[in-house]
Amino acid sequence: MKYLAFEKTFRDFLVFSIQDIRKHCPDFDHRRLVEWQQKGYILKLRRSYYCFAERRKDELFLYFSANKFYSPSYVSFESALAYYNLIPEAVFTITSTTTRNTANYDTTIGNFTYKHLKPSLFFAYRLIQGDGAMIKIGEPEKVILDYFYINKLNSMAEIEGMRFNEIQVKELVDFLKLEKYLRIFDSRVLDKRIQLFKKVINA
Repeated sequence: MKYLAFEKTFRDFLVFSIQDIRKHCPDFDHRRLVEWQQKGYILKLRRSYYCFAERRKDELFLYFSANKFYSPSYVSFESALAYYNLIPEAVFTITSTTTRNTANYDTTIGNFTYKHLKPSLFFAYRLIQGDGAMIKIGEPEKVILDYFYINKLNSMAEIEGMRFNEIQVKELVDFLKLEKYLRIFDSRVLDKRIQLFKKVINA
């Protein structure tokens, strides 16, 4: 298969995998992938995953890659908190939740971490548009709950250390929805952490 034909077939893929290639081109010679990497046409992201070298590697590309590398998953925790401007710090590891085992991938475009939640807690994510692709990211209320469920912040001082943007939280978060989702977690420890969180942000 010539590169121009390959590029035409996969130009709309932000990230394409060996599985994608087999599906669309059953007789594809995988040696071409090595050849095209050496020529600078494509970039290997991690084992079995590639993108075109000229593809813009912005934040949404990284989020889509996170969805693609390990499925089912959606962007959550620190990455989603930063995306919604609920915390001020830049986040250099893309953090997601998954129903599969906890995992971590150090790739050519950054570090990707996946934290396990049981299937009954895998809900309340939305689809956002990113360069022609749909990206799964947790709703603000669910992201907050995911974060406090996994991270053991049990004092106001620890939560204050996260430097939550009080104005943004109050503008973006539906606290009735937060309480509704909180009941699904059915966790006394999480209940206490969320009450502390609400005190910190004066909600």
